[in-house]
Amino acid sequence: MNEEDITKIESNVRAYCRSFPIVFNKAQGSILYTESGQKYIDFFAGAGALNYGHNNKQMKQALISYLSNNYITHGLDFYTTAKRNFLSSFKENILQPRKLDYKVQFCGPTGTNAVEAAIKLARKVTGRTGIFSFMGGFHGMTLGSLALTGNKYHRAASGTILNNVNFMPYPAHSMTNFDSINYINAVLEDPNSGIEKPAAIIFETTQAEGGVNITSNKWLKQLKLLSEIHDILLICDDIQVGCGRTGTFFSFERAEIVPDIVVLSKSISGYGLPFALALYKPHLDIWQAGEHNGTFRGNQLAFVTGAVTLDYYWSDSNFTKDIILKEHYLQYFLETEIQALHPKIQIRGIGLIWGIDLSKLNQPELVNNIIKACFNNGLVIESTGRNGQVLKLLPALTIEKKLLSKGCNIIKQALFEILTKSKDLSD
Repeated sequence: MNEEDITKIESNVRAYCRSFPIVFNKAQGSILYTESGQKYIDFFAGAGALNYGHNNKQMKQALISYLSNNYITHGLDFYTTAKRNFLSSFKENILQPRKLDYKVQFCGPTGTNAVEAAIKLARKVTGRTGIFSFMGGFHGMTLGSLALTGNKYHRAASGTILNNVNFMPYPAHSMTNFDSINYINAVLEDPNSGIEKPAAIIFETTQAEGGVNITSNKWLKQLKLLSEIHDILLICDDIQVGCGRTGTFFSFERAEIVPDIVVLSKSISGYGLPFALALYKPHLDIWQAGEHNGTFRGNQLAFVTGAVTLDYYWSDSNFTKDIILKEHYLQYFLETEIQALHPKIQIRGIGLIWGIDLSKLNQPELVNNIIKACFNNGLVIESTGRNGQVLKLLPALTIEKKLLSKGCNIIKQALFEILTKSKDLSD
């Protein structure tokens, strides 16, 4: 069965394989291999689920050992050795060093499940139903989390009304200089605003799907203060930009704030296995037994690889330092080599998530053409942002410097060739 045969039987909802029409069968580190042996550098990292690369050696060995000993592979929310080990590692390597006191809830296996649990708990705790989200935000595809997501394309597919959410301005794009904190405060204090006080405000410190939009530490501090003044729970969606993506384990650490609830998924398992967590302050844990559950809320294999990830990488401060060194390289390359190709190119990023914004060039197909050119030259990379006009660089945190450099140069070459061919852009 080739790609054409797969297309005939697989649903039209498929997405990424449309951009990369080839059959992959192996992967190691930051390299993908096709059935014919072609190599591709991976700047996609499973949409952020593979922060430590493909088939990480330490995690793979732990997984093989676990399976070969017939340990439990499905355990609902039973007490198991694997769960205990993960919780111990998470407490020792993540919570205690940061002086964070969070309860841990194991949700269904994906990020949207964690978001659903978070907003459900916020409504239960406060007795209020509304949620404030932000323009450009992305929080998932099930109905509750989709209601929090701003993208019209995804919302239109829901087939129903998505309500109980008000979208606030996020400090990016046309709202970059808009005082969104003051606006939210005014809405909450105005008895005639027509908007009820919400149960929670959900936010991303860096909007990944929104176009790699990064908030300032000042804005994050102000948001936290506002939530406290108005007695509103603050939910940080760290699903894509957590687990080290921005340089620290939690993306909000840089602002020295502590959200009431944090949701994690994607790279929390380390190995790309389905896994999601909701963390919340102890006084919020008012669940009754089984009020929120799911058959796959305790992924034993993810417990195993997740614990290895925490013990191997996050017990050593040098890992964060290495991320920062790669961040500096990416920033320097993008600002000196890529931005120099055209005055309308904009660069944004933090840690190892960076965006090349080409929206001001007003060429709708430009980004897709660049993605195709990169793919033809051995690089897998995706687009993001409004109308998909931002190239998103999302390499593994463990990527070798040589591969990082090679991938960046493939992007530069693709951009140069396509911009040169276009008269409108080269003038």
